[in-house]
Amino acid sequence: MDELEFMRGRVYGADHEDAGPRHGRVYAELVAGPLDGLLLDVTNWSAHDLAEGVALHTEIGRYGPGGRALYAASRVDGRRLDWCGDIP
Repeated sequence: MDELEFMRGRVYGADHEDAGPRHGRVYAELVAGPLDGLLLDVTNWSAHDLAEGVALHTEIGRYGPGGRALYAASRVDGRRLDWCGDIP
């Protein structure tokens, strides 16, 4: 299993031992960028929160450790957050 396959279906920020989705929670898929394929728990997010987007910490983005990847609601599918770029 390669790294990309390992990451698919895992929840961003979850413990490695229990990184799968949990029953009763709502998830959006992160599309493209360094966190492609991960799920983000958006259970208590409003439509406004989703539209505003989120900056997620990642060590594998353009800026390395301490950098963040920007994701915003997809115009195509409300269950996805599309990558918009990286910031330091």
